[in-house]
Amino acid sequence: MKLIDMHCDTLWKLMDLDKSGDLMKNGCSVAIPHMKEVGTKAQFFACFTYYKEYENAGGYDKCYEHVHEMIAYLKRQAEEYHSDIAIAKTYADIQKNAEAGKISAVLTVEEGGILNGEMKRLEELYAEGVRLMTLMWNYENCIGYPNSKEIAVMRQGLKPFGVEVVRWMNELGMMIDVSHASDGTFWDVLRYSAKPVVASHSNCRSLCGHPRNLSDEMIRALADVGGIAGLNFYGPFLGSPNASKVDEMAAHVLHMIRVGGSEFPAIGTDFDGFDGMDVLEIPDVSKMERLWDALKKRGISERQLDKIWGGNAERVLMDV
Repeated sequence: MKLIDMHCDTLWKLMDLDKSGDLMKNGCSVAIPHMKEVGTKAQFFACFTYYKEYENAGGYDKCYEHVHEMIAYLKRQAEEYHSDIAIAKTYADIQKNAEAGKISAVLTVEEGGILNGEMKRLEELYAEGVRLMTLMWNYENCIGYPNSKEIAVMRQGLKPFGVEVVRWMNELGMMIDVSHASDGTFWDVLRYSAKPVVASHSNCRSLCGHPRNLSDEMIRALADVGGIAGLNFYGPFLGSPNASKVDEMAAHVLHMIRVGGSEFPAIGTDFDGFDGMDVLEIPDVSKMERLWDALKKRGISERQLDKIWGGNAERVLMDV
């Protein structure tokens, strides 16, 4: 059981919310002892910036600066705890780290608006080790349009700069993440990307009708191009507004398999990126076996579970 979690907001929580603790000891859902306990192979760490906090204080340019601060912070943490965790820039790095008994930390960016129309920023982020970018958060940006309850917004897709971003991410070898994208943006990304695409932390719209989730048509299309979706643990994306329940998580995974096949589901917990839950049946990464056991009881084989836990994510890492 080697876990690859494609999305957490632990850097944001440590640096912007709690402003205390570090990767070894904190009040977060992700910490080195938790990851070691469950056998984490790789944890994707999102550098997330909440644009509204910077809107009148430098906007996306200031957000871009802060992302670099987050990158530097994770690198310092990897140096401090070098016997436990290491930055991974390639699939080979992940394998090498695992052989050395180290967790791989994969840098990602959540909110492509920080490019602010400058392609050189994408190249700079890649040079710093960023290997996945979530194209947008919940606001329109220079790349395209986000998920929305407004039908008109959901129909809008990539902007011309966004098309170039998708193409250049393919060239660089950076994973394209369509979580938070509008339906129009989703379909445009699949049209223009020559590599598999991921929805790092999204669930099934047919089970929970939130616009952040994927329709069955989207699941099939994403699976057809070799893409994957990471199961999100946030209650409102699972089906309960104030609770994150294992039974609902299992239902979404089973639906992903029915619609997209065993090669489609992955894990993208969204740990430390949400609050407001009265019930957290998996409060931190060390309790991930609760989901494993629930899926096994529903007839999912260990071979399928290994794919969900990390195998499907590894396949895309190798492809991209």
